[in-house]
Amino acid sequence: MDISRYGIFCEVVKNGNITRTAELLGYSQSAVSQTVKSLEKEMGATLITRGREGLHLTRDGEAYMPYIQSVYQAERALQEKEREIQGLSGSLIRIGTFTSVSRNILPRLMQEFKTRYPGVHFELVQGEYTSIEHDILSGRIDFGFTSLEYMNRAETDAEGGRRLGTEKLYQDEMLAVLPEDHPLAQQEYISLADLADDALILLDEGKYSMPLNLFSAAGLKPHIEYKVTDDYTILAMIRQHLGVSMMFERVVRGFEQGLAVRHIRERPLRTIVLAWRDRKTMPIAAGKFADYIVQEIRKDGEI
Repeated sequence: MDISRYGIFCEVVKNGNITRTAELLGYSQSAVSQTVKSLEKEMGATLITRGREGLHLTRDGEAYMPYIQSVYQAERALQEKEREIQGLSGSLIRIGTFTSVSRNILPRLMQEFKTRYPGVHFELVQGEYTSIEHDILSGRIDFGFTSLEYMNRAETDAEGGRRLGTEKLYQDEMLAVLPEDHPLAQQEYISLADLADDALILLDEGKYSMPLNLFSAAGLKPHIEYKVTDDYTILAMIRQHLGVSMMFERVVRGFEQGLAVRHIRERPLRTIVLAWRDRKTMPIAAGKFADYIVQEIRKDGEI
């Protein structure tokens, strides 16, 4: 049993016997006696006397006893809080995420983590790369999912170098998504040039848009008909023949009905990473879940 000298002294007084206290605490009798003497030396006074009827507090001991008990109670409260935090009871984990992660990655991992730590709670803050980065830096969230390509670009543009720590998780391929009877659906691969000439429905990703960067790098000027903030609204619009789009495989997975999903000839990929401001100061619960995410994704061979 891990107990301080204040705690040992309180237990001695409560039990009225050094031998009995040593047995209960799992210490030797001499160790308990030495602890009492050490405390008396620290206080500069004799705290207990030994008589035929057992141990008794001296007048100095009675004067000191309420303060010694107060220290002991505070120590026990601190130990209980440490056990509570280590067990993650009542802990809130705040995560920045986007559609493909919150639908395909997080539900299973959160369920498994809650099986281990039933007292933990989650808050998912849906956003895009720029807002997730801002929320991490501001402390609104503990960590977030983002793109390595975005991080590299953002840090090139920003002064002062790298602002967030990251851990690579997996890659996600961007695909062409069209109505199932679209003429381009006859092709196995669709080029960026093909998509640029059609009516495009693009996800509004804030300041960083991977499709727009791809078109720009290829010297293409796309015909953007719609910008939408929800992935599954885009899928519904494509089914209504309002246009075509470029979406990541993990977003489209399971929603292919009524759509033609084809590889883009240039095979654009994004690397998903976990990002945080300071791993050392991240709350214990968030740190444990971040480690669990990396561990489970590596186990699945995604990295």
